[in-house]
Amino acid sequence: MTSVLEPLAARYVRRDTDIPPEPDGVVRAMPVVLRLDRPPAPRTPVLEAAADAALAVCLDPRAEPGGEWHDAVATWVAGRIRKIARRARGAHWAAVQELPGVTCVVDSPDGPAEARALLPGPVDEVPKVVSRLQIGGTELPADEPGPPPPGVPVIWVNADLEMTVGKAAAQVGHASMLYAAAQGLTAVPSFAVREARGDRWAQLCDGVQSGEGVAVRDAGFTEVAPGTITCIATPPS
Repeated sequence: MTSVLEPLAARYVRRDTDIPPEPDGVVRAMPVVLRLDRPPAPRTPVLEAAADAALAVCLDPRAEPGGEWHDAVATWVAGRIRKIARRARGAHWAAVQELPGVTCVVDSPDGPAEARALLPGPVDEVPKVVSRLQIGGTELPADEPGPPPPGVPVIWVNADLEMTVGKAAAQVGHASMLYAAAQGLTAVPSFAVREARGDRWAQLCDGVQSGEGVAVRDAGFTEVAPGTITCIATPPS
């Protein structure tokens, strides 16, 4: 089966880091809406839900050739795969469920974490129910999820960068897509997300060089410098 992610896999193999602007001049992004109720779910499961949701849109049957989402997703994947995370609760969260996209839920001891990735499109044509959602204010304290469970791929977040939850949500979404593209996945594997810093992060970066992990190198539009490795996705242990 042809995957909409195949061009992304080829780009990663070539280690393309300088992605040219969109040929039609239209800046596109995937909105990722995080459900942050009062109190919100913990940081780690929120990021896990975001990683799953971003990939779920790409691997949805509607994104396959001939599907109703294919043109929108394929055009976006061919560009910079920008993502913009926003927060919602209550009626606003209910409203975004009516838009084309996929919601993923991750259980946690403090309640379920939810994220909905929407069909990507031009950033200046975002539906009003999305544009009125705040991008800022996605601060969640660090939690202690424990070691990742066996048998699932892990997305390691560079903890030294101290990214906001919104920024980290976009980055783990990039990581899930790159990992799926590199591995030729056709279904969402449910990622674990964990933080790493110091020597552990250095080991992960070394593993990327030897093909043991897939790295996300940020374009540098927000929070971090261009080329910074924000996340590394590794296969199941």
